[in-house]
Amino acid sequence: MMKPEERIREYVLEHTEEILKQPRAFLRYPFVDPGSVYDGNLWDWDSYWSVYGLLQLMDHFSDDLKERVLTHAKGNVLNFFDHQLEDGYIPMMIEVGRWDEPYLNMKHKEGVRMNMHKPYLCSQICLISGYTGDYEWAIPYLNQLHRYFECYRREYFHEKTGLYVWANDIMIGVDNDPATFGKADDTTANIFLNSFMIPELENMALLLDQVNASNLETDGPAAAEYLERARQLRLAVQAECWDERDSYFYTVDVDVKTRSYDWFHKGLGVFWNSLPIRIRSWSGLIPLYVGAATDEQAKKLAAHVMDKQLFFSPFGITTLARNEKMFDLSATNNPSNWLGPVWIVANYVVFHGLMRYGYRQEAETICRGTLELLDRDLRCSGQLHEYYNPDSGEPVMNGGFLNWNLLVLNMCTELQK
Repeated sequence: MMKPEERIREYVLEHTEEILKQPRAFLRYPFVDPGSVYDGNLWDWDSYWSVYGLLQLMDHFSDDLKERVLTHAKGNVLNFFDHQLEDGYIPMMIEVGRWDEPYLNMKHKEGVRMNMHKPYLCSQICLISGYTGDYEWAIPYLNQLHRYFECYRREYFHEKTGLYVWANDIMIGVDNDPATFGKADDTTANIFLNSFMIPELENMALLLDQVNASNLETDGPAAAEYLERARQLRLAVQAECWDERDSYFYTVDVDVKTRSYDWFHKGLGVFWNSLPIRIRSWSGLIPLYVGAATDEQAKKLAAHVMDKQLFFSPFGITTLARNEKMFDLSATNNPSNWLGPVWIVANYVVFHGLMRYGYRQEAETICRGTLELLDRDLRCSGQLHEYYNPDSGEPVMNGGFLNWNLLVLNMCTELQK
């Protein structure tokens, strides 16, 4: 009888070709899309996780498919560089068929404040290069990477806290995270954004070190500066986002200042830099994945993961704590629903974080639940879906979704090491 892991791997191998897309319209390079209703869409963190999962499966691919996977992976990056604007801005997603250029670029050029490519660009370059052992292909784009980081620093960095903020609530990854969704522009330093920015900065330093032998001169900071920025960001996440009372990492509101009216508020003013937005989203567990939590913090976060009143589900974790008033399992696109449904990428990030800090038993529980969830979906519907009900395991919507569902196989592999 076929085991769940084997059934899922077989399905993925049968459908890998479907997410490897050829150039079209103004996407000039091959790329990877998520599958399902997202045909022809190139997304930032989605493409990273697809490649992350595909590289783990390379031993199961033919030589021809291996080569094409790498070509499409590099194409993800090259397409984004192809649409970088002069000020360094890179869009979060590129969708063809509606306009003559990426929609986000159009709005940015009009002066509309838009979020930019999530901190996964340098990480995807290093992911690919780490697999191939070749960093040279990225050399022509080093100055563009410097401009990308400087755009983040110039447009989204909040000096007072040392954290990065979302410009608005559009395409923030965790689409309807209540800590940012519906909030005023430029006011939330989201723990998702700041956690993943740490390895993004570290990967830029790694890339610069790897190509240093070429004696290149670039227009931006050296590797040591990027490492220092990553170190400072870790400190800022600890100082501003960790909440000792609740033992949790929160997104914080940075719209904090003394507001004086006539003779009012002339005494002790606001001396704190931010206020925690005390909503327990799964994003508060990402510091485990990036190693930004202390050992004591990790112990408390692991307890939250396994708490049935908070995040624990038979199929992994809920994406919002069950006792939050916004907890909701509705089927919705634009925004996708992250208010409780199980998403495999969240399962994996938390799984990997638990493994990093030595909580193997808890990680195994998440892996088993994820395997059961996806195996049941395959046996009942013959396909995988985008997200799932955390209680029944029923798929919520978007059949044919592949993308980061591959990560369940990464869990299995990591547990075997």
